[in-house]
Amino acid sequence: MPKPLTVAVLAGAALLTRRALRRRVRASPLWPLPALDPPISGRPRTRALRLTVAARETVAEGVVQLRLEGQDLPRWEPGAHIDLVLPSGLVRQYSLCGDPADTSSYTVATRLVEDGRGGSREVHEQVGVGTELEVRGPRNRFALVEAPAYVFVVGGIGITPVLPMLRALPEGADWRLLYVGRTPNSMPFLGELTEFGADRVTVVSGRRPELGALLAELPEGATVYCCGPEGLMAAVEERFPDVRLERFAPRAPLGGNAPFEVELRRSGRTLTVPADSTLLAAVRAELPDTLYSCEQGFCGTCQQRVLEGEVEHRDELLTDAERDDSMLICVSRARGERIVLDM
Repeated sequence: MPKPLTVAVLAGAALLTRRALRRRVRASPLWPLPALDPPISGRPRTRALRLTVAARETVAEGVVQLRLEGQDLPRWEPGAHIDLVLPSGLVRQYSLCGDPADTSSYTVATRLVEDGRGGSREVHEQVGVGTELEVRGPRNRFALVEAPAYVFVVGGIGITPVLPMLRALPEGADWRLLYVGRTPNSMPFLGELTEFGADRVTVVSGRRPELGALLAELPEGATVYCCGPEGLMAAVEERFPDVRLERFAPRAPLGGNAPFEVELRRSGRTLTVPADSTLLAAVRAELPDTLYSCEQGFCGTCQQRVLEGEVEHRDELLTDAERDDSMLICVSRARGERIVLDM
């Protein structure tokens, strides 16, 4: 008969083996085959959080600020934004405009867009103190880089990603801000900018700014940042091609669209995408369960793997590495006459 000590040792070893095997199977259900890459399409790009709206404030005409509270929130750097999953399921992106050192809350502000696609109206009309929202991110494609000097050109709600940048600039930094808007009442955080001094901040309202005169003499080696309406950003980009931009809508295509053909390899279907429609619309006509959300090239929900063909990327999200073999079908198109997707 086995000794009690031997039995105990063998039982313990068996228990540890079972636990190790269970962990290995969870990591790769097909074990001992290698784990498969996680699918791209329809998966959140970052871990989702559940935060509660702790405060809501009107900070300008048509602009609402929300403070969302949680615990041990991921840290962020100036220029970052988060995805808000609204009660309806819509996903919208908002720049963080609070204090990056605060790990208990995120602060965002949104302007009501009367003729928009419904996201801002839902925030203004249905999101209040106590509302629980799913939050993804933060992500940052508008980071503050080290530079000899800085010039910030913002329009209206475009001040939101720039405000934390101004607070984070090192003491003695050489910088200036041009802030434009329809009326002073429509320009959020106008009062907070007075603390930086009139010699650094220029405010223009009620008229189209004369960029040539206002930005005639930039500090040597200055990095230019711009966020605001497309017309303002286009004008700044024309004058400063190396400007760092933060868009709230996809870039307008040059020269219009052309029709193209898309093959859905796994579905065995070939579709034509008209010049006046999107690849997403064509795909959903055949595969109505295809996931999507923002339709602006920002959230990544509609990301699909590209098997063949060249892509004209129009999104503001994917990295260069991701663009090698995937695309956001809500805004991007084929660069040629045909493309093949793993759908």
